[in-house]
Amino acid sequence: MKALLRSGFLALAIMALAVPANAGPYEDGLAAYNRGDYATALQIWQLLAGQGDAEAQFNLGVMSENGRGVPQDDAEAVKWYRMSAEQGDAKAQFNLGTMYDEGRGVSQDYAEAAKWYRMAAEHGDAAAQFNLGVFYANGEGVPQDDAKAVKWYRTAAEQGYAKAQNNLGVSYAIGEGVPQHNVSAHMWFSLAVAQGHEKAQDGREIVAKRMTPDQIAEAQRMARDWMAKHQR
Repeated sequence: MKALLRSGFLALAIMALAVPANAGPYEDGLAAYNRGDYATALQIWQLLAGQGDAEAQFNLGVMSENGRGVPQDDAEAVKWYRMSAEQGDAKAQFNLGTMYDEGRGVSQDYAEAAKWYRMAAEHGDAAAQFNLGVFYANGEGVPQDDAKAVKWYRTAAEQGYAKAQNNLGVSYAIGEGVPQHNVSAHMWFSLAVAQGHEKAQDGREIVAKRMTPDQIAEAQRMARDWMAKHQR
């Protein structure tokens, strides 16, 4: 099977959030970061990170990876991601997995990447679930297993993750890891297309050529039903 691409790094994951009126030290750091005062954010989060705050540790990893407030340093980012990841922070687990996946700040190690992706995936991180699916599809860091790839694609796809929806469509279209089923393939491609996934458009057009008008209508109905069920 042709190697599949994984989701990229989440280095920009410090989000610009409204700071509550009764802000604590962490929120003070977030407010400083959001206004571009990285030195103040760094000072606050270093103190909190030293006290074991997993969010602050993760944020210091992001700052090190991006070179904001500190020199850009992948190894330093890995250090902070690891501290946060070992406390169960899914974002840090995903980023640490990506560092091992890409060999940034550490030696490339697919088995170690798969370990951290799995931890993040089990915490519900859709990008990690997708990447773990790709690992199983490609046999990188884990034994090659199309059925397990489909399992993780589906888990991420059910969260609305477009890349996983596309790959699940591919799996159904070619019968890899799951029985071949054009209607299901069309449905998952359509859901990915609805989110702007360009390759899913090509996949849907290919599979549609093998389907009857009634089958296409059924797939479209299934996609509408899925979207109605998952609307928030």
